[in-house]
Amino acid sequence: MDRARWDERYSGTEFEPTTRPNQFVAAELADLTPGRALDLAAGAGRNAVWLAELGWSVTAVDFSRVGVDKGRRLAAARRVEGQVDWVVADLDDYQPAAAAFDLVLIAYLQVGAELRARVLARGTAALVPGGTLFVVGHDLTNLTEGTGGPQYPEVLYTPAAITAELPGLRVLQAERVRRTVQQDDRPATAIDTLVRAQRP
Repeated sequence: MDRARWDERYSGTEFEPTTRPNQFVAAELADLTPGRALDLAAGAGRNAVWLAELGWSVTAVDFSRVGVDKGRRLAAARRVEGQVDWVVADLDDYQPAAAAFDLVLIAYLQVGAELRARVLARGTAALVPGGTLFVVGHDLTNLTEGTGGPQYPEVLYTPAAITAELPGLRVLQAERVRRTVQQDDRPATAIDTLVRAQRP
């Protein structure tokens, strides 16, 4: 989906992103010692603001100016606006500083394999020694066993596909996880890929 479509989605009333962090981000990253974090494809900033509330200094990057503006307002409402550096940039072009971040977060960046590999490589290079890469996104099996999310196989994740793009990192977790979503006012199950890795 292109930038204009995301700007339109964030501007519309039919799509109101939650202000709570993703449940897997919150569960897996809450105990990390705060430092510098990079949130790639930050969207409306829910994860970036949550990290800032925990004491992280966050660089939040997204190509939707409308989404980033929502993130800025959320940060101001939560009184952490000084702890998040908001960057409007396309991840196809964005080059983070090397060896500069203790945490790199990539949540639900559903793009083709070529761009995803570039983003993962740049995210890996951005980690300090001992830094954590955390990736979560819609899993391929969601098409047949889950509900919601993109319906295009080429943008969906598998644990094997993500870990194959992380040479040089120590993989700590690589699994499929399930979360409850609402569909037609009823609870349903969505399936995600979750990968957590560390730079030696």
